[in-house]
Amino acid sequence: MNANTTTSIITIGREYGSGGRQIGQKVADYFGIKCYDKELLEHAANDSGICKELFENHDEKPTNSFLYSLVMDTYSFGYSSAGFTDMPLNHKVFLAQFDAIKKLATEGPCVMVGRCADYALADNKDCFSVFIHADLDARIARISNKHHKSSKEARDMIQKTDKSRASYYNYYTNKKWGAASSYDLCIDSSKLGEEGSIRTIIEAIHIFDSIK
Repeated sequence: MNANTTTSIITIGREYGSGGRQIGQKVADYFGIKCYDKELLEHAANDSGICKELFENHDEKPTNSFLYSLVMDTYSFGYSSAGFTDMPLNHKVFLAQFDAIKKLATEGPCVMVGRCADYALADNKDCFSVFIHADLDARIARISNKHHKSSKEARDMIQKTDKSRASYYNYYTNKKWGAASSYDLCIDSSKLGEEGSIRTIIEAIHIFDSIK
């Protein structure tokens, strides 16, 4: 369905296993706009000249050790300013991704999943930020079924991924990952279900559009 919205960007933060990526894609489908998830990494790599594998290695992960950055820095290239050249690799990767997000935001309405997009676009008055969370048991069941893991393995994956995303977000922004005050809307996908979550976001966007 192609529905009109004057909101330029919808950002989706999400707990691992909450279905955030799928919800974001279906919200984008409803409005007839693009959805960027891991595609953000490819855009950032292409625009910066830093190899794509480095973006994948750093994707929503907390800062790496100085030694790791020093060693891996030999594989990066592009940005030639002295300040950028002297910057640790993890900061270069974040900055390149930050720039890619801001550039994509100028190209038309879209949904952006994760990668501190809400922070990168904090000055964009047409940006609406959403955080999707869910009951731990529901997330364990989802990840267990999706990846054919035991409940313990799924729990470990969730805890490690959420810890990584939280550390990454909290380090690079002046906000707290998952805190209601950091977003325009927070929803529990385990209570609303995927379709209910999608409808809630769409209705919130319509309300946001009407009062801007």
